[in-house]
Amino acid sequence: MKKNKVYIIAEVAQAHDGSLGIAHSYIDALSKSGIDAVKFQTHIAKAESSAFEPFRVNFTYQDATRFDYWKRMEFSLEQWIGLKKHCNDVGLEFISSPFSNAAVDLLEKVGVNYYKIGSGEVNNYLLLEKVAKTGKSIILSSGLSSMNELDDSISFLHSFGNDLSILQCTTAYPTEPGQWGLNILGELKSRYCVPVGYSDHSGKAHPSIAAVALGAELLEFHVIFDQQMFGPDAKASLCLQDVKQVVVAVRELEEDRKFCYTKAINPMLSTYKNIFEKSLAINKNMVAGDIITFNDLEAKKPKGYGIDACHYKKVIGHRIKKDLLAFDFITEEDLL
Repeated sequence: MKKNKVYIIAEVAQAHDGSLGIAHSYIDALSKSGIDAVKFQTHIAKAESSAFEPFRVNFTYQDATRFDYWKRMEFSLEQWIGLKKHCNDVGLEFISSPFSNAAVDLLEKVGVNYYKIGSGEVNNYLLLEKVAKTGKSIILSSGLSSMNELDDSISFLHSFGNDLSILQCTTAYPTEPGQWGLNILGELKSRYCVPVGYSDHSGKAHPSIAAVALGAELLEFHVIFDQQMFGPDAKASLCLQDVKQVVVAVRELEEDRKFCYTKAINPMLSTYKNIFEKSLAINKNMVAGDIITFNDLEAKKPKGYGIDACHYKKVIGHRIKKDLLAFDFITEEDLL
């Protein structure tokens, strides 16, 4: 990950619905979006689940249990290697979240550089140690954790010395305004002194853009070809056009941060001030000797053709030397 550059991760997760071809299609599509990494989830049903695991969302017409669903989401080692190679070929980092120690062993054979720990695994110290012992960088999602739980998990991981990042996340699909938790970003940064990011489940572009404006250094969001597609995360995912919108906005925010803008007057502002600011005028016919009151005044563009509008109080109470027509500018020479 580069300093001063927000690292943008698009999570396919199970949007491929078990189809290797569709998984490759997501890589091709996302390679044109400007993101940095594609993230999958590595499920090995017999190692992580059982027939007793309930469905989070009862969305499937073909899986009797969630164990069956995870089984259908599995890819072989060779298939995972092919997905990683595809990412490499199009210039994207391949990342996957393991959900068992067996998945870590598989991903080590695939050759990942980063591990993303899902919210449900933050208190799974068995998995945390397995991942930490690889020596790889770890991105930790906080969606199900209290601050005390995060304190314990982060302290545990720090003992291994891995590079660590934390994502503010809310485990709700989709998250609604009031659930995003963007106010937590600064607290996570000051509390743990590690890179902090935002993992989005809103299905909208603007929470991620707002997170970067508030200091997020990493972004992660689910992606889907269409929110009407089959799957548990579809409505909480961004469509490709939204992904591109996020990327463009984030890169423009980064560009803006390179400059230290001040409110000092520069030549460009001076030009605009002469165009947009105004000069004093009278709003009715007046004859020599008339006394100017507040109600006699108007301000007209451009600046520089009369007394500056900001000095209107200096004009009030003065007599005029000559006749003036309605909406004539007032100059110093017109006043007694």
